[in-house]
Amino acid sequence: MASPELQMVNDLLRGVELSGGTLEERRAGMEAVATPPPDGTAVETVDAGGVPAEWTVAPGVDTARVIVYLHGGGYAIGSLDTHRRLVSLVSGAANARVLNVDYRLAPEHPHPAAVDDACAAYRWVLANGTPPSAVAIAGDSAGGGLTLATLLALRDAGDPMPAAAVPLSPWADLELTGDSVRTCAETDLMCTVDGLKEMADWYASGRDLRHPYISPVYGDPAGLPPLYLLAGGAEILRDDAVRVAEAARARGVDVTLEVWDDMPHVFPAFAGLLPEADQAIERIGAWLDEKLSRDA
Repeated sequence: MASPELQMVNDLLRGVELSGGTLEERRAGMEAVATPPPDGTAVETVDAGGVPAEWTVAPGVDTARVIVYLHGGGYAIGSLDTHRRLVSLVSGAANARVLNVDYRLAPEHPHPAAVDDACAAYRWVLANGTPPSAVAIAGDSAGGGLTLATLLALRDAGDPMPAAAVPLSPWADLELTGDSVRTCAETDLMCTVDGLKEMADWYASGRDLRHPYISPVYGDPAGLPPLYLLAGGAEILRDDAVRVAEAARARGVDVTLEVWDDMPHVFPAFAGLLPEADQAIERIGAWLDEKLSRDA
């Protein structure tokens, strides 16, 4: 049974415009609910291979280990500001510093801008002396899908794979063909089919929605690093995570999949408000702490 705090979170979601309204209203709505990181978090602006980014470092973590983080927002909204608290919590839980990547957004910068920026940031981390064994890529929602697309693009280009990846509530199918798109339409208070279709059109800009770098659910996951996939049972994108997990396992990838009953889209973002979110952050952090090398 979900915690009593879930009702408060659901009430909060009902008051935020993320899937409807104009693009400007959606961007403003997401910025309006941004909260600062915990006291003691160090934040440093950097140029990550031509891509704006921030080092976000919780107190006392192992700075030799790196998580490249790709924020969510349907490829059209979201920013370093909206995800600074979440990445700071991931930093502390995983005992690693986080590179929060400010990749270019659609519709101003459609595909492949986001994939190009994510790959550039990852390559910059490696070029600055961090070995792949000490690097993970993570992201939520569109950033979770972008995490998977980035892995496919890096693999196809012959780049070394990171040690691990964590797609949280990944938007991995921009065609929206998963069963949960229909079965969870009434329970998902954050995402709507119409809103996602509009964002998909902005991002793809006429390109094939089944291209694996746009919808990685259609890609071949062979050779990808260990994956930790997490989704909420109440979200319409739940089956994106399930389908990616099934395909990856079939191709020999080490996969951990967790679907948490009744939880909303990207529920770890509600850490501090929702006990399940706090627990999920701890589990994600423990998994990453195990996967990332301590010999960097």
